[in-house]
This record gives sequence, C-alpha cells and structure tokens, in this order.
Amino acid sequence: MEISNLTKQRILDYLAQDKRFDSRKLEDYRKIEIEVGISNNAEGSAKVKFGNTEVMAGVKIDVTEPYTDHEGEGTLMTTCELLPLSSPRYEPGPPSIEAIEIARIVDRGVRESGFIDFKKLCIKEGEKVYSIMLDIYPLNEDGNMIDAAALAAVVALKSAKMPKYDEKEEKIKYGELTNKSVPLTDKTPLTITFHKIGKKIILDPTRDEEDSSDARVSMALFGKKEVMITAMQKGGEADLTEQELEKMLDLGVEKFKELHKIIDKAVGE
Repeated sequence: MEISNLTKQRILDYLAQDKRFDSRKLEDYRKIEIEVGISNNAEGSAKVKFGNTEVMAGVKIDVTEPYTDHEGEGTLMTTCELLPLSSPRYEPGPPSIEAIEIARIVDRGVRESGFIDFKKLCIKEGEKVYSIMLDIYPLNEDGNMIDAAALAAVVALKSAKMPKYDEKEEKIKYGELTNKSVPLTDKTPLTITFHKIGKKIILDPTRDEEDSSDARVSMALFGKKEVMITAMQKGGEADLTEQELEKMLDLGVEKFKELHKIIDKAVGE
C-alpha cells in the first residue's frame, strides 16, 4: 500500500529536523512490552509489543527423522502468517513474499547464531530427533514487524519446555511438559532493523515511516563482552554509504545491549 506524497513529504521534513511524529528521537524504540506464556497448548509462547505493533510467537515440538546431512541434530522450521485481522493490507491465502522474508530473517538469526544446541535435540542418531516449529503471527501491525517478530521468537524459545517423550511408543505425550528447557546456548540473537528515509537513519519505524523508507538493513547480533553479527539482510532500492553502514553497526551494538536487558527482565534471568 502506497503512502500519500503529502504524508511522505511531512515525514521527510520532520526527519530533516531530527524529529518524528511521536516525539521520539531517530534512534529510539517505541515502548516495548513482553508477555510470556500466552498459550496453554504451546511448549513456549510470547507476545511482544513495539508501540502499536503486536506480534505473537509460539513453539511446538515434535519428533521426526533427521536430515540426511545432519543425522545427529534436531531441526528447526520457522513460519510467519500475516493475519488479515492485524492489517487491511494482508489477505487470506498462501504466505506472501513479506511473510516468507520475515520468517527467513528470524530463522537465519536464530540458526546462524548457534542459539539452539541442535545436537542435544537428537534422540537416536539417524532415526529420531526433536523438531522445533517456530510460528509467528502479528495481531496488530504498525511497522517494524521484523524486529518484533524476532524478539517474540527468542522469548518464546527461552520460555519453552520440552514435552514428555514416550520411549516405548516413540512419540510425544502432548499436554505433558517436563521441567527441562529447550537446549539453548548463551548466544541469544537479537535482530535490529535500521531504515534510511531521505538522508536520515531511523530505528523502529511506524507504518507510515516504513512505507516512506528508501532502504533497510536488518542485522542479527549476539554476544556479551564482544557483540558479533551473525546475519544481515538489506531491503529497498536505495544505496547505502560506508559511513551509513558504520553508523548502523555502532548503533546496533548499543541497541543490542538495551534489548538484552529487556529480555533478561522478561524471562527472569
């Protein structure tokens, strides 16, 4: 959906003065709220709000055969469904390109960081492994779906418990959870997306700001003493200068630490 030229020009004029319609600074997030354990049927779940953008993520665990090239490791599948109830721009039907992109960015950030210890998800090498299904659903969409979805996914995984597994019948006993958490490492990945509008770089855009964006960069980071980039993806047609990328990287490290504190508080770490 295209934004009106008048609205886009007003956004550009405001940003030229380092201002935004909601009075935030260019590099500020909206208010972030996290709720854990919102589903009774999922092994782990979370709801994340970035201002008016609200996203739910759920974790389901099953038993399956491993991939032939990773016979001693569990599997991960990430999906995103853009629900019509969250925005008039979404329609029922097969996953859109936008939904597929969000799922892939979230999946890549989790997978490439080493956040999940896939080897500990192996039941019997070459025969049985645990499969983690990570599902993402927006409830209200007002910009920056990527970051909200990625944060909800990480919190859902951190809160998830392994289901009981019947070794005789070789199947999961759904509805019965153990006290054992999903095997995770300390490499918690957080995705931070920057948008370039005109000559300005902003964080956490509203829907109107995102529709005005000329380019975006999503980066997944992890680490404690030293913050590392595990994945990066660019969208939009505009070019980015070396100075703009350096600015994003510096701000990314700063915002990573800020988000990490919010997550630790939400999951009780």
